[in-house]
Order: sequence, then structure tokens, then C-alpha cells
Amino acid sequence: MPQQLAIIVLVDVGNALASSTLEGNTYLFDNMKLHGSENQGTGELVTAINGSYWRDGSQASEQVLNWLPYSLGSIPPTVPRGYEVERARQTDEQALAELQELAAKSTVPSADAEAELNRIRRSVGTRVKTTRRTRGRMSGQKIVDVTGQVVTEDATAAASYPAPVITDIYGEAVESKIMYPAEYGSPDMVTDGWYWSATVDTSRPGTYSYMMRVQLHKLVQTNGELRWDPVNLTCASALKITSEPRRNAFTKAGIGPLPIPSTARPGRGA
Repeated sequence: MPQQLAIIVLVDVGNALASSTLEGNTYLFDNMKLHGSENQGTGELVTAINGSYWRDGSQASEQVLNWLPYSLGSIPPTVPRGYEVERARQTDEQALAELQELAAKSTVPSADAEAELNRIRRSVGTRVKTTRRTRGRMSGQKIVDVTGQVVTEDATAAASYPAPVITDIYGEAVESKIMYPAEYGSPDMVTDGWYWSATVDTSRPGTYSYMMRVQLHKLVQTNGELRWDPVNLTCASALKITSEPRRNAFTKAGIGPLPIPSTARPGRGA
């Protein structure tokens, strides 16, 4: 079974939306740094893919890649995807309790009661409008900040952006039939159930570029209603396929048993 490599696509969504480009606002990482990947943590990542061959030179196996897009400065990706729903339910319950307490205090309208009612209204937060293009996880959800607190219409600058979504992978590596990407479903609680993966032909050494089409979401207000509008941008990256034999990342030598130093067993060799 081929080794599976992960490529993290970390996007500064706020700056990318402000400048309408992913260039300079995307940071790519993979787990092949010790095997030759270049420009880790930048937008010019070149992922090293060392071919796997039998002794007669024939290809032993393909390489599998997995792309994981995340948003910089948003709710951590390790938080389960039902977190926003749970926070919305908690704020609704808290507001109902405070309304009951306010009603019990006084039945006579007053300035203090009106101020308290406005405070409760603000603490409930604001829900985004559901549109045909934003159905699914973001439909009807409240807007929360990076700390999980709901925000209102006049404080949307602190909103946590939804995670970027890769919608397509194309370019030289795909057209040259070096890479075969596709979108797959998964019950993973973090990646929202969908992710992009690809099989790479390691029998043809060389450097091949590819493009990712990434969808971000911008919070806009129209006719007094908030909604997440999709914004499609592109990001470039590359693969470097070599025919070098695989190396042990710890010893820099060929793969095989780790050079664990022998130690005398208790009660022996003393």
C-alpha cells in the first residue's frame, strides 16, 4: 500500500478577500520536508515525491496525496463541525432564561427594562441568511468569532471565516497524466466530510505544476440581512518526482530497521 502524504493549504482568508488573490496569502506545508520538499510554509511549495521501485527498476507503487485546507485566524480545525450549532443553541437558551427573569421582575415598561431587553437582543447574535449557494453547514447559522462568542450585525469584523473549500485541481500534472485527483467523501468530523485526494504516477521523474481552485466566503450585508457570498480564487503549487530510493528520515539511510542501540537486559551482562 502506498504511503499517503498530506498537504496543508493554510489561507489568510481576510487578506485574501481584501486583495482578491491567494498570492501572498497562502501557506503550504507537507510532511516531506526531510525527504526533499522545498519552500515549506510559503506559497511556492514543491512537494517531493520519491519514487518506489523494485530492483529491476520497475515502479513498485504510486503515491497518494491528500489536501487539507484551513483558515488562518478562524476557529481551530480540530473543533468538531457541530460547534457553531451548539453555541447557537446555548445562546438561545440563555436569552430565554434572561427574558423570563426580566418579565418576573416587573410588568411595567421602563427605561431600565428597555435597555435590558436590548442587551438580551444583542447577546442572541445574528444568523446568516440561507441562499441557494450557501446551503449546508453555513445555512442559518449564527456568526461567531474565533473564541466561539456570537456577534451581531455591527461587530462582524470579528467573525470567524468558514474554512476554505477546494473545488478543483487541474493543470500540467493533471493534463500530463502524472496526477489523478478526485473529491472523496469521509465521515471525518473535522474536514466536513469531503476532501481532495490524488494518485501520482511516480515512474516519470520531473517537476510538474498544478493549480487549485479554492472557494472562500465573504460576509456581506444586503437589504438588512447577512449572508456568506462565495469567492473563487486560484492557487499554484508543484510536485517534484524523483527516482531516488526512499530514505529513512531519522538516519538518512535506506529504509529498514531503525539503528536502535543494544542495551543490556536487567540481570544480564553486568
